[in-house]
Amino acid sequence: MEANEAHELQEHAEHGAHESAMRPVAFTMSVLAVLVAITTVLGHRTHTEAVLDQNKATDQWNLYQAKKIRANNTALIQDLLSVEDVSNQEAAAKIAKAYADHQAKWTADLKENQEKAEALEKKVEEAEARANRFDLSEALLEIGLVVTSVTLLTHSRWYWHLGIVFALAGVASALSVLLIH
Repeated sequence: MEANEAHELQEHAEHGAHESAMRPVAFTMSVLAVLVAITTVLGHRTHTEAVLDQNKATDQWNLYQAKKIRANNTALIQDLLSVEDVSNQEAAAKIAKAYADHQAKWTADLKENQEKAEALEKKVEEAEARANRFDLSEALLEIGLVVTSVTLLTHSRWYWHLGIVFALAGVASALSVLLIH
C-alpha cells in the first residue's frame, strides 16, 4: 500500500467518523422540525377556537342587550299605563298583566343570557392563554432548531446541547397548556 492510498483511507475514515458524530444532531433537528410543525398547527387551531368563541360571546351579549331593551321598553309602557287615564280599565289591566308576565320571563332570560355570555368569555380567555403557550412553545422550539443546526457548521456539541435546552423549554411550554382550566 502506498503512502497516498493510506492517506486517502485515513481521510475517508475521518470523514465517515465525522458524519456519524453528526447523525444524532441531524436526528434531533428533524424531531424539532416535527415538534415545531405540531405546535404551529395547535397554536393556529387554538387561536381560531378563541375567535369563534369570541363571536359566540358577542352574539350572546347582543341577545342579552336586545332582551334588556325590550324589558326596558315594556317597563316604560307599564309606567305610562299606570299614570294615564284609560277609558277601558279592563283592557288596560289585561295589557298590564301581559307586560308583567313578559317582564318576569325576560328577567329570568336576562340572567341566563348573561351567564352564557360570561361562560363564553371565560372560554375565550382560556383559549387565548392556551394559544399564547403554544406560540411560546413554537418560538422556543424554533430557537432550539436553529441553535442545534449551528452544530453542523461549527462541529461544536455545545450548540447541540443548548438547542436541546431550548427545545425542552418549548416542550414544557406546550405541555403547560394541559394545566390551563
